Amino acid sequence: MDRKTKIAFGGGCHWCTEAVFQSLNGVTKVEQGFVASTNENSSFSEAVIIHYNADIISLQTLIEIHLHTHKSTSAHSMREKYRSAIYSFSDEQNLEAETLLKNFQPKFEHQLITKVYPFSKFKASREAIQNYYQKNPNKPFCERFINPKLRLLLSDFSNHINSDFIPKTLKIT
Repeated sequence: MDRKTKIAFGGGCHWCTEAVFQSLNGVTKVEQGFVASTNENSSFSEAVIIHYNADIISLQTLIEIHLHTHKSTSAHSMREKYRSAIYSFSDEQNLEAETLLKNFQPKFEHQLITKVYPFSKFKASREAIQNYYQKNPNKPFCERFINPKLRLLLSDFSNHINSDFIPKTLKIT
């Protein structure tokens, strides 16, 4: 059985979020751009849509990785641009994501600010910045912000890593 589905995540910079999820087994496509929800969250915020095979990687694992690879407990001043969010594509997925968030809370010292919202709209990033890490792994931004997230994946989620994506030179420190 091949259970392909999708979920969207917002957190930090979409370059970082894109690279994190592109590095995972079971993720078949990552669309980088801007996502909007509804009502008071209808403004666009940096995010990615993750297409994945649920037989290879679970929604639970994707959400756990998402929570650990962005500031999911920080209500900083840029949250309008970098909404800490899980955007669901169905009522069933919304309920599952809400339940998983509650179950993960005890693993965090501070309150999670990540919210589950219904997905409404998507605008893709311009082509020049899509697949940013793959095109620019040695740029200072990648070394400073993306590589630490990939090291965390190597350290804490190594059984989910697609080793073809992460450079062999990237070491766990």
